[in-house]
Amino acid sequence: MRVFTVHLRRHGLDPDKDVRLVKEGFNWPAFLFSFLWALWHRMWWTALGLFVIITGTGFAVEVLLPDPVAGTAVMLALYAAVGFVANDLRRRHLAAQGFAETGPVCGQDRDDALYRFLDADPALARDLAAARI
Repeated sequence: MRVFTVHLRRHGLDPDKDVRLVKEGFNWPAFLFSFLWALWHRMWWTALGLFVIITGTGFAVEVLLPDPVAGTAVMLALYAAVGFVANDLRRRHLAAQGFAETGPVCGQDRDDALYRFLDADPALARDLAAARI
């Protein structure tokens, strides 16, 4: 079972609601693609920050560490750090967009976790179904 955090955005009196699920733990796409992952999620400032940090670290490694093994280890550690904090960066971005974290939910995948969350709150499920029509 995977654990997800549920983020809900309500637009005042408008019945339209948005629900986003963010997985807990390590983020492989962020580890592999770093700032491209942030661009995919429309996190523009985060993408710019990751690009600057990764590029700056790459230049510093080239200049300060002539040993390629040490430079590779430093860059891998940086990419691993990005993978570990990526989901937290996404949660922070969602909070800035007006999403409220409503709590954790477990499921085999995102769809199963969303089903479990909506099963626990039938009024929200009804509102979401009415907003989609």
